[in-house]
Amino acid sequence: MRALLIVNPHATSTTPLRRDVIVSALASEFDLEVVETRYRGHAVALAAGAVKERRDLVITLGGDGTVHEAVNGLVHGPDGRQAPAAADDLPALAPIPGGNANVFTRSLGLAADPIDATGQILAAISGRRTRCIGLGMTDDRYFTCSAGLGIDAEVVRAIEGLRATGRPVSDRLYTWTAIRQFYAATDRRHPALTLERDGHPPVGRVFLGVVSNTTPWTYLGRRPVNPSPLASFDAGLDVFALRRMRTVSTLNVIRQMLSGGNQQPNGRHVLSLHDLPSLTLRSERPIALQVDGEYMGERECVSFRSVPRALRVVT
Repeated sequence: MRALLIVNPHATSTTPLRRDVIVSALASEFDLEVVETRYRGHAVALAAGAVKERRDLVITLGGDGTVHEAVNGLVHGPDGRQAPAAADDLPALAPIPGGNANVFTRSLGLAADPIDATGQILAAISGRRTRCIGLGMTDDRYFTCSAGLGIDAEVVRAIEGLRATGRPVSDRLYTWTAIRQFYAATDRRHPALTLERDGHPPVGRVFLGVVSNTTPWTYLGRRPVNPSPLASFDAGLDVFALRRMRTVSTLNVIRQMLSGGNQQPNGRHVLSLHDLPSLTLRSERPIALQVDGEYMGERECVSFRSVPRALRVVT
């Protein structure tokens, strides 16, 4: 089996020694090429090259950002457009966790420890265990886990700025940044978003919109944060939105997200929608957008759609 291992050398939860152990284990089983990413978007080009070279497997060692890039390279194909090939005709993806949250790998049921996850992947490949999953798509970009407009994207933007100064990423940093953004930066008085979907009247005066392709949305340490607990790789897209962002009502929603159950957060100011084939979020002003935890700039209109069975993954 011909495999490409894409390594993010700056991944936060691995060390050079652990990476060497993982590479050695994989090289003993595959015809393996190892490439480290050097710049943002490099994993897109590497994964697209694996499609062109007709490799059997693409393995990533990094966080959700590395996975996000590799997925777009695989599914868009080497010509930069959506690949005409079915998921079964593309290289399978085997993601090894190496970042901070690792939402995608944990959603697939892989261990949080990268060495343990490597063992699971090797066992799955030996047993020929793969599955095809659906992806979300916004404009021309695929996403595995979630995308969002509003305060969650503002937090991602702030974190990227802090990382550029050398600050290490941690759950504490995300929490502190979110609290600061909530009280000192985001506009909690003038809701700008309107949600549109076919066959239904628009829903306006919304502060934020999180579109999920799987659950959870993210993790706080080992604790999953679930705004859309019914979201699934095997269904359409789920939406969580807030019509109000006052302290008491927001804390109540956060408490429900952290409860660990399968019940969707509820309340007079909560909007939850399940299994949508498509939707559009329109804003009265430019508003921050994040896709799989990557800041994508400010937008005034973003369309989303579900793409069933778009990617083959090793599980």
